[in-house]
Amino acid sequence: MGSKGTTRMEVGADGVAVITIVHPPVNSLSFDVLFSLQDKYEEALRRDDVKAIVLTGAGGKFSGGFDITAFSSIREGKDPQAKPGYISIDVFSDKFEAARKPSVAAIDGLALGGGLELAMACHARISTPNAQLGLPELQLGILPGFGGTQRLPRLVGLTKALEMMLLSKPIKGNEALASGLVDEVAAPGALLMTAKRWALDIAERKKPWVITLYRTDKIEPLGEAREILKFARVQAKKQAPNLHHPLVTIDVIEAGIVSGPRAGLMKEYEASQQLIASDTSRGLMHVFLSQRATSKVPGITDLGLKPRKIKKVAILGGGLMGSGIATALILSNIPVLLKEVNEKFLEGGMGRVRANLQSRVKKGQMTQEKFDKTFSLLKGVLDYESFKDVDMVIEAVIENISLKQQIFADLEKYCPSHCILASNTSTIDLNLIGERTKSHDRIVGAHFFSPAHVMPLLEIVRTAKTSPQIIVDLLDVGKKIRKTPVVVGNCTGFAVNRMFFPYSQSAFLLVDHGLDVFRIDRAITKFGMPMGPFRLCDLVGFGVAMATGQQFILNFPDRTHKSALMPLMVEDKRAGETTRKGFYIYDDKRKASPDPEIRKYIEKARSITGVSVDPKLMKLSDKDIIEMIFFPVVNEACRVLAEGIAVKASDLDISSVMGMGFPPYRGGVMFWADSLGSKYICSRLEEWSKAYGGFFKPCDYLVERAARGASLAAQDTQAMSRM
Repeated sequence: MGSKGTTRMEVGADGVAVITIVHPPVNSLSFDVLFSLQDKYEEALRRDDVKAIVLTGAGGKFSGGFDITAFSSIREGKDPQAKPGYISIDVFSDKFEAARKPSVAAIDGLALGGGLELAMACHARISTPNAQLGLPELQLGILPGFGGTQRLPRLVGLTKALEMMLLSKPIKGNEALASGLVDEVAAPGALLMTAKRWALDIAERKKPWVITLYRTDKIEPLGEAREILKFARVQAKKQAPNLHHPLVTIDVIEAGIVSGPRAGLMKEYEASQQLIASDTSRGLMHVFLSQRATSKVPGITDLGLKPRKIKKVAILGGGLMGSGIATALILSNIPVLLKEVNEKFLEGGMGRVRANLQSRVKKGQMTQEKFDKTFSLLKGVLDYESFKDVDMVIEAVIENISLKQQIFADLEKYCPSHCILASNTSTIDLNLIGERTKSHDRIVGAHFFSPAHVMPLLEIVRTAKTSPQIIVDLLDVGKKIRKTPVVVGNCTGFAVNRMFFPYSQSAFLLVDHGLDVFRIDRAITKFGMPMGPFRLCDLVGFGVAMATGQQFILNFPDRTHKSALMPLMVEDKRAGETTRKGFYIYDDKRKASPDPEIRKYIEKARSITGVSVDPKLMKLSDKDIIEMIFFPVVNEACRVLAEGIAVKASDLDISSVMGMGFPPYRGGVMFWADSLGSKYICSRLEEWSKAYGGFFKPCDYLVERAARGASLAAQDTQAMSRM
């Protein structure tokens, strides 16, 4: 394995040694970088012509943090220095911070995680106004392990430090100056000069020589500090009841305040080692690496194709999805034509986009000037005349096959020959949609998730005939509009909806056999899902839920469960949240309350289908409920992988996290399944299959892996480690 980054040093006539971190693209702190940095510091301290040190990063970025790929070597006990807290205590504290020559960090671009911890060990920090400074380690299930838990509170105070760490919230240069994190803000062109001036002023005692670790002026008195920490613990438990590492972080901060910073550093190291080895950290790091890997598609992104510029996009349909997609595009400065069938619908679509942008203005995320500029990128139309120069069309009309077929036949006539013809369908086979066209190489699925301008996932669906260039173009569009794109194959439901159709079906099966609706939802939300299957049905609306359910019943009749419950409720004008009555009842503020009236519909549904109550289900634990709901999802995910609909298991993990809200700290649906083992999952499904029929029958892919005791994502894990 080659070198993973380095540092370089230049000593000027003014006596300032400028040490630059060089590890593109974000100057991450690999062990190679850290040891090279240590060598350069030692050289600078030895040299008589060096009075002071300035630390900076190449390419306009200070450092994006510790190199995440090095965590596996730490877990396996291959830490290059076995001494506890070596980097944090021996290098950052005792070598850099305690050096007899001052150092100043010149921060541009990013100073995140270990990058900011390194900067805080310097004697002053100068930043550009737009630089981002933060400690986002908790997003990876760990805590800041290079002294961040001790130094940040001493620079910005306890309340601000807790907010930045617990919420993984970075701040920009000007806010960093106001809070005390940096000492001066300078324009990018003047950054290095300003940092050098500061370094020499400290060396000549014209400015104070401050060792951050021993500052106490920003730390509240002990009693007050304990109250702040107590409140932070309550909030952390409330916001993330299944997560332990935010509480560990608070404990480590407290140790430094109560027992002193050196004791705090030691506690930070010990806690850091434990958290790196935790299931939560493994899960979150897997999600982080998987997200980066979604844009690598064998046979597509390795062909050397360059994405074409998408200058204008047309959207058909201004409903909830169409308006959301239009919002996402214009927010990224892509001009949009929004087409509707009549003035009234067009007005409604334009109004929805306006409302999406206005909510950003209201929240302070957008200025009125930016609102006007952004909204001006949207133009409403009622015909295809202005489609002559569009580079991409996204169809977002209702899920009606013949309507979509007609639209695509029309698009072929009116759009230029290079134009991408995309559908936002969530379930319908793209070959059916493009049946009446000759442009099969241009047809692709661009499946957004509702609300489209908020949800981070974009499912790119390719048919056997979709050209690789179209996929490369759409991957680029996804990146530009800040979505995580996942490339999948064409089938009913594609990857996300196909994988998750058993989620609600198993819930209906359990209710038909006697389990309480609200008990299921409680167990699933406790597991970490944003909502249970019945609350989700209410949110989506029964019309949509029944239409998509019908597609699966039609295409996979051997493994679906037909319940009479929802159709009965629809007959009685209960259709979910929009009608204020579904499985829950909703008040004026859309707050959901369980509705005891549901029992009468359940009993009627049972009498229609002849399903009998199984007393055994009343004794199910939460763990059993979770497994009976999710193991059929895992089973279907295995089929999706076996059929090649998904390129790799990690793509399904990202799809489950970003498309369905599967808890990221569990690593995604396949990663979680692997933690339980294919043998266990298969045996449970076989057991339920005997009791409740084919719905639970394990697929061949799962049976084969269970027989070999193999991982469900074995090849994938190896591939990921090579990326």
